[in-house]
Amino acid sequence: MHYHVMDFGAAGDGSRNDTAAIQAAIDTCHKNGGGKVVLDGGHTYRAGTLILRSYVELHLEMGAVLKGSDHLEDYNLPGRQAASPELLSQPTYVNCEYAGQPSLFFIYAKDCEYVSITGPGKIDGNEEIFYGTVTPWHIDGSFYPRVPLLFLEHIEHLTITQVTLTGSAFWTTHMVGCSDVLIDGIRILNNLRLANCDGIDPDHCKNVRITNCHIECADDCIVFKNTAHAMKYGGCENILVSGCTLISTSAAIKFGTESEAPFRNIIVQNCNISRTNRGISLQLRDKGCIENVIFSNLNIDTRLFSKIYWWGEAEPIAITALRRNDDTQAGTIRNVTFSHINCTGENGILIYGDENCNISNISFEDVSLHLEKRTDWAKNLHDLRPCQDNIILEGSLNAVFARNAENVTFRGLNVTVDENMKEYTEQLFDISQCTDFSLGI
Repeated sequence: MHYHVMDFGAAGDGSRNDTAAIQAAIDTCHKNGGGKVVLDGGHTYRAGTLILRSYVELHLEMGAVLKGSDHLEDYNLPGRQAASPELLSQPTYVNCEYAGQPSLFFIYAKDCEYVSITGPGKIDGNEEIFYGTVTPWHIDGSFYPRVPLLFLEHIEHLTITQVTLTGSAFWTTHMVGCSDVLIDGIRILNNLRLANCDGIDPDHCKNVRITNCHIECADDCIVFKNTAHAMKYGGCENILVSGCTLISTSAAIKFGTESEAPFRNIIVQNCNISRTNRGISLQLRDKGCIENVIFSNLNIDTRLFSKIYWWGEAEPIAITALRRNDDTQAGTIRNVTFSHINCTGENGILIYGDENCNISNISFEDVSLHLEKRTDWAKNLHDLRPCQDNIILEGSLNAVFARNAENVTFRGLNVTVDENMKEYTEQLFDISQCTDFSLGI
C-alpha cells in the first residue's frame, strides 16, 4: 500500500507546517500493517519532529524535499516536557563531551523493526537556524547537543537507500543500538564549516553495512561510537564499510571519541578519502577497546585546516589511546591491520598510547606515503585532543611518529617527500617508548 502525504492534507508549499499530515500518513500505514509513505516529487514539505513506525518505508520521490521547521519548539517529542536548550558557554572544539542522548529531534524512531528511508529525494535539516559563532573557517552551534537529522534507536532491520541528507545541524544519521542495518547509495552533503555535523554514527550497533555512499561533512564522515547513555546495547560489532567517497574537515573514518564499550570485527575497504584533515582516526578515550579491525585498498588525501577549530594535523592515519580526563582510564587498541593504502598529504602516521603501552599488534603492509605541501598552516604539531590536558605536541614533521606502543610492524612502507616539504622533515621517523617496533621500508 502507498500512502501519499498530500492525501492526508500536506500542503507541500515550502512554508506551511506539514508535520501533522505526514505523521498521520505514517501512523495509518503502520496501523494497517505497513507499506510506503510517499512524499510526492516537486514539493517541499516543512516539518518538525516526525516519528517513524515499524513496517513503514518513508519514500521521497525525485524532487521531493523534507525540510526542518524554522521553529525550535517544533522539534520536541510529543508527551515530553518542552526542552529549553542552554546557549553554549564555551566552543564545542574546547568541550564537546556528549553522553549520546539529544533532547530535540527531527526524524525519530525507537523500538521498531523493518524501518526504511528511501530516495531519491532530499531531507534538509535547516542548519542555519542553529548557528552560533560564525568565522571564515568554522561555524559553531548556538547550543549543544543540537538536533540530529535522523535519530534511530533500537531498530531491527533498518534500511536507508538512495536519499540525499543535507543541512544537518548535528550528527546526521545517529543510529543507537540498531541491528541489521543497510545504508547504501546515499549522499550526505553538509556544510564543511559547521561543527559536529557528522555523517553516519553507528552507536552500539551490530551487523551494519555502509556501502557506495558519498559523504561531505564536518566533523567526521563515518564515526563509530559507544556512548555512555546506550551501554545496554553492548558494543559496535560486525560492520562493513565499502565503496565510499569521503570528504571531511576532521576525520573521514573515526572510532570514538565516545568509547565506553568495545569496537570489534570491523572492515573498511575500497574507499577514496580526499580533502580531509584526517583520513583514519582511532581515538580511544574511555574504557572500551578497539580490536580485530581491517583497513584495506584505500586512497587517502589530506590537507591541513585551521588549527584553532579542528582537531587533527592532516594525518592519513592517527591511532591514539589516552585518558579523556583525570577520572577516566583508556582501554586498548589491538589487532588492527592496514594494507594496500596510498596516502598523500601534509603529515605522516601518528601512533600514541599511554604509559601502559595500550596500543599493540598493529600491522601495516604496502603503505605508500607522499608528503606534499598544500597549505600555509604550521607543520610541526601532533594533535592529541581531546585528552587529559588537551595536549598538542611540537616537533618535526614525521613520516611516522610513535609513542607507547608495542608489536607494531611495517612491511613495504614507501615514503617520498616533495621538495617543498623537505624543510619541515628533519627526522622522518620519530619512535620512542615502543617495543617490538619494526620498520620495513
